[in-house]
Amino acid sequence: MTRRLRSEYCVSPALVLLLLGALMFLPLLSGTAKASPSADNFAFKSSNIADTASPHEASLTIYNQNFAVVRQMFPLQLIAGVNAVHFTETTAHLETDSVILRDPSGQHHLQVLEQSYRADPVSEQWLLALNEGKIIEFETYDGKEKRIVKGKVIRSGYVPQYAQTGPMQPIIEVDGRLHFGLPGTPIFPSLGEDTILKPTLDWQLRTDKPGDFNAELSYITGGMSWHADYNLVAEPKGDSIDLIGWVTFNNQSGKAFRNAQVKLMAGDVNKIENANGRMEYARKAAMAADALSSVVSEHSFDEFHLYSLQNPVTLRDHETKQVEFIRATSVKAQRLYIYDGARLDQYYGWNSDNIRQNQEYGTQSNSKVFVMQQFKNSSANNLGMALPKGRLRFYRRDANGNLEFTGENEINHTPKDETVRVYTGNSFDLVGERKRTDYHVDSSKRTIDESFEIKLRNHKDEAAEIRVVEHLNRCVNWQMVESSFKFEKTNSQTAEFRIPVPANGERTLRYSVHYSW
Repeated sequence: MTRRLRSEYCVSPALVLLLLGALMFLPLLSGTAKASPSADNFAFKSSNIADTASPHEASLTIYNQNFAVVRQMFPLQLIAGVNAVHFTETTAHLETDSVILRDPSGQHHLQVLEQSYRADPVSEQWLLALNEGKIIEFETYDGKEKRIVKGKVIRSGYVPQYAQTGPMQPIIEVDGRLHFGLPGTPIFPSLGEDTILKPTLDWQLRTDKPGDFNAELSYITGGMSWHADYNLVAEPKGDSIDLIGWVTFNNQSGKAFRNAQVKLMAGDVNKIENANGRMEYARKAAMAADALSSVVSEHSFDEFHLYSLQNPVTLRDHETKQVEFIRATSVKAQRLYIYDGARLDQYYGWNSDNIRQNQEYGTQSNSKVFVMQQFKNSSANNLGMALPKGRLRFYRRDANGNLEFTGENEINHTPKDETVRVYTGNSFDLVGERKRTDYHVDSSKRTIDESFEIKLRNHKDEAAEIRVVEHLNRCVNWQMVESSFKFEKTNSQTAEFRIPVPANGERTLRYSVHYSW
């Protein structure tokens, strides 16, 4: 019995050698073998990410200057030494010198030895350009059968990505005759392994600490923009309006972003245009703050304002999308009627001496009364959010509740508690008439005295207040000698009169001013 047990557990010499060999190769099979120091320094090792890694959902900070900051997490599997990494989920307008690659956990130090970016993937025109001067096959179909014809590519029509001109029509020579356009579907010979199908970042990364982790990639890209639009709706009567703000995204970056966390930066970020016309943007763009928890939150960031969308947004390539970002009701607005009667455009660019000696300065009359819309961007007025620049469209409901368009204009970036005032058109029923009634120059005393008469006519069935704006900039010093209505000195060269004009009535403003220099 004892002899039998010993024989069952005896191992042949050949089996012992086989087991020892397996133990020697086991570290290599498990990936824990360590190369020699010389191999770590010089060997080119390939990581496991290649082109098959799926990046995590991206976050975007889009600027209203046709660029964006992209932040994206993706898995890296690195071994000690130098790793070849290929990333194919970038845009077609990436700015290579803006790329930042790091381990956000700080556990892995990544040294970028080399970085290459190719944004010219395989396309029909690209392959035609590759075969210019060569004979290739074209597949044609006449409705009955397919056949192959051979043609020489004289001109591909390919235009590089940043060329200023549009694509040209290819020229193919078939049987000694030139064809503008392709004679059929081109059939190209096979390509080498160095061909890309999407814009690609290639890195050679060195790390002393192997492992798997999620790396963070940030970069600036062109081809993305946003702008704000505001719709303001007023009831048939009264000055209360409802305001709805929309953000319009335009993605021309060459890449789709699905379920992206989006932030919008509003403000005038400094940018530098180099000799080639390409725009380079401030590095502060890559450091936008985290989103706040609301549908669209807004807060100041650096010298700008940042708007964060709580819900993820999918932006397909070549897609325009709109998202509502502000809604306010019962905003008190005011309609202003402005009469700026003196036509001064013909005097722009004149110096003060020319204006002072010209007797016709300011005598040509403008009859139009401007319509201005004004409201306070304050929390007390149900707003109080920094408004990015954009277009304001005004509507008013008619007696039947239908919306009618009443004018539009653009605003610049407007902080909270500032007043928005925009011109929306000219009044149909309000008319102004301005003429000079007296003019006297005393050269010895260096003075001018002149008088004006301004008539305001209201053809409405209701009274209207018209603000008359007069530009008293003939000389440095001016003094209102007399006036039939009170005025306010709004700045050093402007006086404003507020004149109530009755329904279907007329009012006349008369004033005299004394200039000295």
